Amino acid sequence: MYENEPVRIFVVEDDPAYSKFLKYILSLNPDFEPEFFSTGKDCLAQLHKRPAVITLDYSLPDMEGEKVLKSIREFDSDISVIIISAQEKIGTAVELLKAGAFDYVSKDEEAKDRVLNSIRNALNKTSLIREIDRLKHEITTKYDFGKSILGTSPAIKGVFALIEKAVKTQISVSITGETGTGKELVAKAIHYYSSRKNKSLVAVNMAAIPKDLIESELFGHEKGAFTGAASRRIGKFEEAEGGTIFLDEIGEMDLNLQAKLLRVLQEKELVRVGANQPIKLDVRVIVATHRNLQDEVRAGRFREDLYYRLLGLPIHLPPLRERGQDILLLAKHFADQFAKENILTRFKFSSEAQEKLLGYHYPGNVRELKSIVELAVVMASNQEIQGNDITFNTPLRDDTLLLKEMTLQEYTYRIIRNYLSKYDHNVLEVAQRLNIGKSSIYRYLKEMEELGI
Repeated sequence: MYENEPVRIFVVEDDPAYSKFLKYILSLNPDFEPEFFSTGKDCLAQLHKRPAVITLDYSLPDMEGEKVLKSIREFDSDISVIIISAQEKIGTAVELLKAGAFDYVSKDEEAKDRVLNSIRNALNKTSLIREIDRLKHEITTKYDFGKSILGTSPAIKGVFALIEKAVKTQISVSITGETGTGKELVAKAIHYYSSRKNKSLVAVNMAAIPKDLIESELFGHEKGAFTGAASRRIGKFEEAEGGTIFLDEIGEMDLNLQAKLLRVLQEKELVRVGANQPIKLDVRVIVATHRNLQDEVRAGRFREDLYYRLLGLPIHLPPLRERGQDILLLAKHFADQFAKENILTRFKFSSEAQEKLLGYHYPGNVRELKSIVELAVVMASNQEIQGNDITFNTPLRDDTLLLKEMTLQEYTYRIIRNYLSKYDHNVLEVAQRLNIGKSSIYRYLKEMEELGI
C-alpha cells in the first residue's frame, strides 16, 4: 500500500467534538498521518501536500462540501474524498458520488467502522492504480531497453552474452566498470528480461545514503525504534519482495553493515530496526561498483565472505575508449534521441567530427559522450555537426602534461587536482587511489590555495 511512508489524510471538519472523534479513530492506525482543517479554504491551500484521502464535512462555515469536492477533483482526481455529513438525504449522497466522491458516510453510531473501512477501501483502490501504472512503466521500459544498450564491438558483445545467461537463472550478479559505463542499465536489462520482470526493481545508491541511515533504508524500522522514527518504515529489501534489488556502489558500504547484509543474504530473512520478528525474503540481488572489490578485501575494507556471496555472475563493462566504432553508433543514437525530444531535424556528423569523437578518451564514458553530443547538436549551425561543434571537458589524450617543464611539486599539484575532479572531490577516494594520507591531500590543497594555483 503506502509502505515506505506514512499515509497522509486530511480531515476537514468544523465541529470540534466530531473532529476529536475522527482524530481518535485515525490514531488507531499508526501508519496514518492526519492533518485537521476547520474550513474548506484551509484544506484547498494545502493540497500541494498530496494527501491520499480527504474526509470532508459536507456543511462547512465557508464553503459547501460539493464546491470543495469539485476543487479537489480539479486539483488531483486521484485523491479519494469521503463525504461525512449529518444529512441523510439519499439524493444528496447520490449526487455527490456522481460528482466524484469516493464514499458518503452519515454521522451516526456506525460512523467509526464506516469511516475506517472507507479509508481502507480508498487506499486499496489507490494502491491498485499505482500498481497498474508501475507495471505499465516497467513494460514500456522493457520494450524500449534494447535501444539503450547499443554496440557491435567484441567487448560489448561479450557483455550481451553474459546478460543473456543472467536472465535465465536467479544467480546474484556483480557488475563492475568505470563510472558512466552503464552499470544500472545492465541491471535493468537483467531484471526486465528475467522471470521477475512483473515485480519491482529497487535501486539503491549506497554512496548517496548517510552511514547512520543505511540500515533503516535497507531493512526498515518500527515506529519508535530511534529518535525521529515517527512511524513504521518498510526498507528497500521488503519493497523489492519477489523482484530485484540493485545495490549500486556496494564498495562504499560500512564494514559493520556488511555483516548484517551477509546475514540477510544467508538466511533470506531480515529483522527491521527495533523489531524482533524476522521477515522472509525472496529477492534477487544485483550489485555494482567502480572499485576493485578484491583489492578492497585485501585492504580490509570489504568482507571476504560477503564478496564471495555477492560475486555470483561477474559482468565487467568495458570503458568507452575500448569500444571503437561503438562511439559513433552511440553518438548517432544520442543525437537522434535529443533531436526527437526537442522536435528538431535529425543530425549527422562530418568526417572531422567523427575523427574528433574517436580520438577522445572519455573519462566519463557513455554518460559523458551523451552530454558532449547533446551540446554539439545545440551548437551546430545546420544539420551536419562539425568538429568545432564538439567540446570536451578534459584535454585530448596526447600526454601534453609530460611535455611541460614543471617541478615535481607542480606535477603533484596537477595530479591531485585531476584526481579530485575525476572522483567528485571525494578526498578519501583520492587518498586511496594515490596511496597517500588524507592529511597530505589537505596540505597540498592549502599550498595550492596559498600559491594561487
